[in-house]
Amino acid sequence: MLKIMQSILGLLMLAQMSVANAALSIEIIGAGEHQIPVSLVPMGGDEKLGLAINDVVSGDLQRTGLFRLVDTTGKSPHDTAEVNYTDWQLRGAEALAIGTVNAQPNGRIEARFRLLDVLKHVQLAGEAVSANEGQVRAIGHRIADLIYEKLTGDKGVFSTRIAYVNRQAGRFSLIVADSDGYNEQVVLKHNEPIMSPAWSPDGSHLAYVSFETGHAAVFVQSLLTNQRKLVADFPGSNSAPAWSPDGKQLAVVLTRDGSSQIYLMHPDGSNVHRLTFSGSIDTEPNFSPDGQTLLFTSDRGGSPQVYRMPVEGGAAQRLTFGNGNCFSPRHSADGKYFVFARLTGGRFYIAVQDFQTGQMETLTEGGWEKKPSFAPNGKIILFASEARGRGILATVSSDGRVQQHMFTQSGDAREPVWGPKL
Repeated sequence: MLKIMQSILGLLMLAQMSVANAALSIEIIGAGEHQIPVSLVPMGGDEKLGLAINDVVSGDLQRTGLFRLVDTTGKSPHDTAEVNYTDWQLRGAEALAIGTVNAQPNGRIEARFRLLDVLKHVQLAGEAVSANEGQVRAIGHRIADLIYEKLTGDKGVFSTRIAYVNRQAGRFSLIVADSDGYNEQVVLKHNEPIMSPAWSPDGSHLAYVSFETGHAAVFVQSLLTNQRKLVADFPGSNSAPAWSPDGKQLAVVLTRDGSSQIYLMHPDGSNVHRLTFSGSIDTEPNFSPDGQTLLFTSDRGGSPQVYRMPVEGGAAQRLTFGNGNCFSPRHSADGKYFVFARLTGGRFYIAVQDFQTGQMETLTEGGWEKKPSFAPNGKIILFASEARGRGILATVSSDGRVQQHMFTQSGDAREPVWGPKL
């Protein structure tokens, strides 16, 4: 990992960037305590492809707030033999990305990429990345993931996807998109509300709630074939689906026996059995990464709070205390923390809590902030918010320093969830 040399002045500097031509326009607020200076030289070979990949990589890195891009004007090395390290040191760069890209006779695109340590004069990473024609952005995301990992020590998540619901003029759309809002795919459109999308562990299916049957019912839909199956349509309400880490179970919330309680079933709707028996409202289940326990929201103590219990059944342990109500708990990928929405003083906040110490940290300034979920690397949290009079998607870094506001071109964005790392 490179030694980080430069620090920014202040922790709440405002830097804004919009992603053009995306389904989501993105504004960045804040920056990391330290920013790594890196130069991205547009790839040689096919100039058009090189510039397109460079745009993706630079956009990905800037959105994190962790990198400062160093100007490359007048310098265009594409091979290590062409690199004068002193020149890049004088520009203030600590890392340099170079390479070439070309279209192959078989229709595929191949990029050869290198990341260099400007201070130590060594190569940090080198890889050939290829994709089908039309998947240039996928190549850029892969390169950005490699740069992010080598310079921060954490896995990148630029190649992942998100899902959310967009509401416009009384019509609801369930949408899947790349993490930067591009490559939007409409999974379902309906005049009735759509809620609570949940990714299968392999990213191939979404479970969600639709009101098209006249009440809340749970569907599972393939993102590869678009085939969908109604898996929970019991009398009353069927809601809040959550996948187990191995993809073999769904946790759902049903009112078929009275109050909202958590049940387990197979993803095809079979083998339904009840897990909670509180007589209160138990909802919003979420499996731990090892599949052994569930987080959920319950008012069994008199107000909505976060609880944990074994998947095999047993006593539930209350995890959140103090003033305010707590909703929508979700595990971090390493199982050490959970994120949740906290309502206090009439405002919703996004907060995280350490399982071992019980220490809670509030990450946002508050407002209409709900339905948080971790990125696969645990470093970013996606949630629903409001700005400029409509619903938006937002993210906050796990240390609270960097936030993104993600605006749809039209309508209100709701119910976001980050997909798995594939």
